Amino acid sequence: MKNRIILSVVFAALFFCSACSGPKTEVLVIGGSASGVAAGIQSARLGAKTIILEEHLWLGGMLTSAGVSAVDGNYRMPAGIFGEFRDSLVAHYGSLGALATGWVSNVLFEPSVGARIYKNMAAREPNLTVQYETKFISAEKTATGWKVVADHNGKQEVFEADILIDATELGDVAKACGVKYDIGIEDRNISGEAWAGDKNCDIIQDLTYAMILKDYGPEADMTIERPENYDPSLFYCSCKSQNCTDSVLKPWDFDMVMRYGKLPNNKYMINWPMQGNDYYTNIIEMDEKGREAELKKAKHRSLCYLYYMQHELGSKNLGLADDEYPTEDLLPFIPYHRESRRIQGVVRFNVNQILRPYDYTLYRTGIAVGDYPVDHHHQAYPNQEELKSLTFGPVPSYNVPMGVLLPKEVTDLIVAEKSVSVSNIVNGCTRLQPVVTQLGQAAGILAALAVKENRELREVTVREVQKVLLENGGYLMPYIDLPKDHPHFKALQRIGVCGILKGEGRSINWANETWFRKDEPVGVSELSQGLADLYPTFKMEVSGEYLSVEETENLLVALGIFLEKEGITAEHIRKAWGDLGLRDYKPNRPVSREEFAVLFDHFLTPFDMIRVDINGMPV
Repeated sequence: MKNRIILSVVFAALFFCSACSGPKTEVLVIGGSASGVAAGIQSARLGAKTIILEEHLWLGGMLTSAGVSAVDGNYRMPAGIFGEFRDSLVAHYGSLGALATGWVSNVLFEPSVGARIYKNMAAREPNLTVQYETKFISAEKTATGWKVVADHNGKQEVFEADILIDATELGDVAKACGVKYDIGIEDRNISGEAWAGDKNCDIIQDLTYAMILKDYGPEADMTIERPENYDPSLFYCSCKSQNCTDSVLKPWDFDMVMRYGKLPNNKYMINWPMQGNDYYTNIIEMDEKGREAELKKAKHRSLCYLYYMQHELGSKNLGLADDEYPTEDLLPFIPYHRESRRIQGVVRFNVNQILRPYDYTLYRTGIAVGDYPVDHHHQAYPNQEELKSLTFGPVPSYNVPMGVLLPKEVTDLIVAEKSVSVSNIVNGCTRLQPVVTQLGQAAGILAALAVKENRELREVTVREVQKVLLENGGYLMPYIDLPKDHPHFKALQRIGVCGILKGEGRSINWANETWFRKDEPVGVSELSQGLADLYPTFKMEVSGEYLSVEETENLLVALGIFLEKEGITAEHIRKAWGDLGLRDYKPNRPVSREEFAVLFDHFLTPFDMIRVDINGMPV
């Protein structure tokens, strides 16, 4: 009897100790979303022991688990891990052109294919562990980092980590960690944006339970059972129809609607905003049961739309794909959340900084780029007419500042996905797949640099993160002049975030652009201002409208003397023309912006020499 008591005590003690300690890691990523998988992979590549906790069976978030397998934007800026993912899709389907199957995007794919790609990418990283079917419960700050409790198949597990990354769809971890945040629409007095309305409210963008349909052949009848409370009138104007009597709406033909999200292998992504399967609800602050109830309604909306397409529009041959999701209802694991909590970060990125980046300094801290317009979905909101102020104008392509990842008041925590510190308006373009993937990659770099060098997150500099991003195929500035495989790409990116020469952004229909204008001559007036920002006491003695090759040479020599940098002579510069792959040396012709950027970057290294703080100010 005595021995049994002793054994019981020992077993209890062992169990208790195990529950207290749990798996330990340096970086813990909660959520295998588009940003989460990128954060985990990048962190692991830099040598940090990293764990991703994912609630479901797939990595990739909205790109895969939510079925939004039509990439929005960044076709000419395949940055970092997003670019690797796209390259893997190309390898699978045979060519980049093979991905352009629908008109909404140039990159469309089957979600299951994307999930396999991400799973394989993660499996190749020896420092990365992915634990599926693990749901976040709570997080607690400790003296050494974080203690996180999660549910793994009905059993609670405790994880310990130095740094935590919130890559959840709705910012649930940030809330649990005590981060202050905003939800919904800000008025212009709060955001400072002329585009904002005059009313502050908690209205968010519609969500969608996307569907992946498959063509089962002309003789097939895949019609589902009529959903309860089915109302066909809800969908009359989803496409051109004699039943659509709305004089304002001008719906497309049904064929056009279907080709919107046509995927390879005779499949279709149904994510249709115009009286289709968008659904309005705000579940962000609900408990689990409340969320489940609302998402059941969102699913019902999608199934009603499917029945409408099958029953009313003659598409009985189209049914939910049986080879995509391993779910009982064949629907995606999660809905497409367009909007989340938005943390109050060390900086708040607003649309003014997108429209006029050089009037501010945050562009110097860029860690991600995007070219998709400000796109908000509110068509399903019952009182949509109240939101007429949400009519947005054109924007150029843009970069996202590093400070959006960092909560203002909570340390050892990085927030990614759609919960970064941006205005409600800006969320309409930073929420998209390529941007959030890049934000996740930057989050992984920031976390890994901190833990590997035993530093606080705030001690890791902007330039350190940017440097690693460039080394890993990332973009700092949204220039489309040079592809990332060009030998001068990094030089133009570095000079761009230093602000010595500034790009030119413009909006062209649905594709926004920013150009470095690499082939244009260097304007003396612009250069004078750019140099004054970096070297306020240096006096540039150049006249005329444009800088010549010879004047460039003299300027570099003069700056070398001013900065006490050795090895900058006329002879060195002339030799560099050939070594750096520049055009023929002709002293009297205007120097191009590309040539100047490459030479300036090579000899004066302002990117390395002039650091900036989180606000983009020189330090």
